[in-house]
Amino acid sequence: MNDPSLKIMNRSFGILNKRRSTLLEDERTLDLKERVKKIREYSVEHLSTLLEKARKTLENNGIEVIMAHDAEEAREAIYQLVKNEETVAKSKSNTAGEIQLTEYLKEHDVNVLETDLGDRIVQFHQSNPTHPIGPACHLDMEIIAKLVSEEFKKEIEAEPRAILDVVKSDIIEKISQCRVGITGANSVAAEDGSLLMVHNEGNISLLTLLDLHIVVVGVDKLVPTLEDAVSVVKLETIYATGKTVPAYMNVVSSPSKTADIEQIILNDMYGAKRVVVVFLDNGRTEAIQEKKECLWCIGCGACIVNCPVYTTLGPEFGYLRHLGGRGVVLSRYIHDNDVCFNSGLFKCTLCGQCTLECPMEIPVNLMLEELREESVKERIYPEKHGKIKNNLQKRRSPFNPDEK
Repeated sequence: MNDPSLKIMNRSFGILNKRRSTLLEDERTLDLKERVKKIREYSVEHLSTLLEKARKTLENNGIEVIMAHDAEEAREAIYQLVKNEETVAKSKSNTAGEIQLTEYLKEHDVNVLETDLGDRIVQFHQSNPTHPIGPACHLDMEIIAKLVSEEFKKEIEAEPRAILDVVKSDIIEKISQCRVGITGANSVAAEDGSLLMVHNEGNISLLTLLDLHIVVVGVDKLVPTLEDAVSVVKLETIYATGKTVPAYMNVVSSPSKTADIEQIILNDMYGAKRVVVVFLDNGRTEAIQEKKECLWCIGCGACIVNCPVYTTLGPEFGYLRHLGGRGVVLSRYIHDNDVCFNSGLFKCTLCGQCTLECPMEIPVNLMLEELREESVKERIYPEKHGKIKNNLQKRRSPFNPDEK
């Protein structure tokens, strides 16, 4: 990422830090943090049981469930559901970003309308998101106005409301022509068979009203109850935005239905006729065996806001929508040691700032250190490190006087 974008991103992070500083020390936040830590630790420890429970309760509620072992299976399953559509509408979803769903559908002649303002702007810019909640943090108003002006072929003032109104009008018009909405889920309540989605813009509410609602979600988002799910997303909101609650919490537990005529249940009222959940594993089950702490994550992005590496390099430190050191760890299980190395395994300073910032206190630096050791055993490490090692073996010095 170029320097201007980094400066803009870090300025945005500074505003976020200021907005949430007092809230993070509030006694209610601290109590919530401890509660959510226990929920996430328990959930990851009992993930297989929760997944089977969720499958049964969701299906009993009338929701179709697809289990996807990896990204390829998830993409293909979703494509089979939407292959006859010209355009599908999508909300912000880091899991969909992980499987590169938008790119895949575009390659198969299905257009994807990003309905989140930040994601739509990033789509115009053709760059990578820089924060899981605020994907366009690296773009300032002048750049965004220019992008929007070029997209709609008319001059748009570099003013927030002017930009919002133009993009919003376009999205609303295009949504009206879509039959399929694709979202993620911030948390899934296994015992209730409920999917919880949080947002501020209202776009997810619109997508849940389309004929087919597809929810793509990592299996690590499972928790036991709906009350647990609400606790998780409240804490995520506090750390991600500096607000105590989001504007919207959508709970989807079945397709649209009514029982207002003699208590006879009829499907297909105002909302979705079909709801399909695609549960994505993609290395998460393997991660539980070795680095289960990386699945405690609630997706708030707090780890990257003050990370000295991420604030210097941007999203090149991380893996797709899994930004920063935790994303590097997860990439090892989604793919392999090579991808983990290329995601920034040896770029981390191991300072532990991410752990201090993380509400779940995920020990990312310790996990990265262990993965480095594994990577070295596989002979995957920076070329310069190899030269230093050879110099030490040959000359007992890291330096080679013959090298320039």
